[in-house]
Amino acid sequence: MKISFVVPELNFGGGTRVISIYAHELRRRGHEVLVIIWPPRALSLRARVRALLKHRRVLRRDPRNWHFDKGEIPIKRLRAGKPMRDSDVPDADVVIATWWETAAPVAALGKSKGAKVYYMQDYGAPGQELERLRPTWRLPFHFITLAEWLVGLIQAEQPAAPVTLANCAVDTDLFHSDPRGKQLKPRVGVLYRSMHSKGGDLALAAFELAREVRPDLELLMVSHEPRPAGLPTGATYCHGITDEQLRDIYASCDAWLFPSRLEGFGLPIVEAMACRTPVIATPAGAAPELLRTGGGIMVPPDDPREMANAILRVLGMSEQEWKELSTAAYERVQSYRWTDAADIFERALKQAARAHGGTAGLST
Repeated sequence: MKISFVVPELNFGGGTRVISIYAHELRRRGHEVLVIIWPPRALSLRARVRALLKHRRVLRRDPRNWHFDKGEIPIKRLRAGKPMRDSDVPDADVVIATWWETAAPVAALGKSKGAKVYYMQDYGAPGQELERLRPTWRLPFHFITLAEWLVGLIQAEQPAAPVTLANCAVDTDLFHSDPRGKQLKPRVGVLYRSMHSKGGDLALAAFELAREVRPDLELLMVSHEPRPAGLPTGATYCHGITDEQLRDIYASCDAWLFPSRLEGFGLPIVEAMACRTPVIATPAGAAPELLRTGGGIMVPPDDPREMANAILRVLGMSEQEWKELSTAAYERVQSYRWTDAADIFERALKQAARAHGGTAGLST
């Protein structure tokens, strides 16, 4: 099949990473894949000035092809803030909207651009509030999403719409660890982002509370954002690391913190668990599904005291108790394979193409 992904930008976030995984897997299976970057809005002068004052530089859209650096997938960039026209998009079997602002323009494309699919990963971050997304779930798409709770939201708006659930997964060839025990010096980790929805403030508050009891506790903060000011004692900021370095960080922690207030799925959960690291999570994204049968501890949302108590509970476990929790985490995610997720994703695209009257390449 000829498949076009329409994205608003490429960044370091998990959403871009997941799109990249599917794009590369579909290409590996013999499909012709194109990524079209269409920024719905050009950066305003006010935003550029604000960025200059904050970061001492003028912010421009990052030209780096995050998660597409190998150059295996062709990328076409459209001009920011200009309407998307049929002439901007090649004829294909399937065209996929990947962000709410790309949904209506993709839905309006001509029939020759392919079956219309909407890959919906999340809501709640700044700029994608629920009320903005709801109208896009009423458009004539075949929907693909990544968690049970998102399926329910889409079907509430359009009960008859075709919706495919393709859970995110973990690359166990990359994220893995040999069996191990607790760290000689207690350590927890977190993937830090400054957005309120990601709960970085909650993780920092929980760490400081736990450190009042365990002053030897360390925190590893992984991020692609500039280092924030005023980090607490005992926190180490790991900026701009590779996936291989991230794997080693996961595997060097007694527990991984997942403090999100809103989340689509939560890749750090499965990646940490694949590295045999128990997860302490709020009930966001797929955390309730993943931790339902063990492998970590669920804590209430927006409650740093309870997260701190969970950290101390993990640190207070005997070596054998911790190893049992670590093994449960590892075993829980072994069925979350990207090849299986890609099978589901690919079948959904073929189903959409057939319903569209689709044509070439459906046998590949």
